[in-house]
Amino acid sequence: AGNIANTIKEIATASKTVNNTLSNFREVEKLYNDTKRYYDALKKVNNLIGDAYKVKETILMVGDMTEMYVGAYKKMLSDPNYSPEELSAMAAGYAKLMERSSESLKELKSLVHSGALSMNDKERIELIDRIYNEVKEYRAATSYFTRKNISVSFVRAAKKGEMARVNALYGSADNRYW
Repeated sequence: AGNIANTIKEIATASKTVNNTLSNFREVEKLYNDTKRYYDALKKVNNLIGDAYKVKETILMVGDMTEMYVGAYKKMLSDPNYSPEELSAMAAGYAKLMERSSESLKELKSLVHSGALSMNDKERIELIDRIYNEVKEYRAATSYFTRKNISVSFVRAAKKGEMARVNALYGSADNRYW
């Protein structure tokens, strides 16, 4: 969880700088690809107890958020329906969501590595539940943010008669998971 928290923080930092949106995004994409193997391995871990399941799911949700961001934003960068200012604003929005999820992962890491000794089971489970629910909200916000940003492109494409191009870029409603 520590490596993921650091990676997410690096992703958030890279996304904050809006002067070079494209080069920053490439850095985010590289960081994501470097940690994707770890996320994939976590998906295969067996769940032994309920709070371990929530710890694992919390980490996986952050991975899912990152995947959603990287996949959608990469497409948005090639979409002429967005201005550079809009892309910068989107990058800042994603950066904020990644930053918050990174803080939650840091808190989870401290609980797993040191805080568990000074807490009873009830307190530990309550903290895990709170962090899990926070990250679940961040994941939902990332999905909503992504859908709303892409819907702007669909509206603009409809006005220009370019729906085929936008559907080819983002996929049909059946292909989209965000």
